[in-house]
Amino acid sequence: MATNRTFTMIKPDAVSNGHIGAILNDIIAAGFKIIAMKYTSLTAETAGQFYAVHAERPFYGELVSFMSSGPIVAAILEKDNAVEDFRKLIGATDPSKAEPGTIRNKYAKSIDANAVHGSDSDENAEIEGRFFFNAFERH
Repeated sequence: MATNRTFTMIKPDAVSNGHIGAILNDIIAAGFKIIAMKYTSLTAETAGQFYAVHAERPFYGELVSFMSSGPIVAAILEKDNAVEDFRKLIGATDPSKAEPGTIRNKYAKSIDANAVHGSDSDENAEIEGRFFFNAFERH
């Protein structure tokens, strides 16, 4: 059953390129409400914990290094059909294959530096949101 919340991170590449405001504007313009948000940094350890599901994949080390290379913006978003609608809004992981007007099409540089993370399921959205936010930080 689809839920109405999803999780996102604006990744270090988009933060360092000054795209936080534009990405948040795109998210809000698409009808999402921000339930929780923080500007923070991941250590290699916390990035490794967050992406533990990919630990056996060949790109894991580079992913952890990249995600701990600078600040990120983490957020929980709310909207009907949140996970699916947000995945459409951000576009394909590879920005060269992302639909025109999607966040990755507009702000990502490469498949590795792809501007944003978006939960891929309702279950992962809940897990990822809890990783960053306690109950008192959700509105």
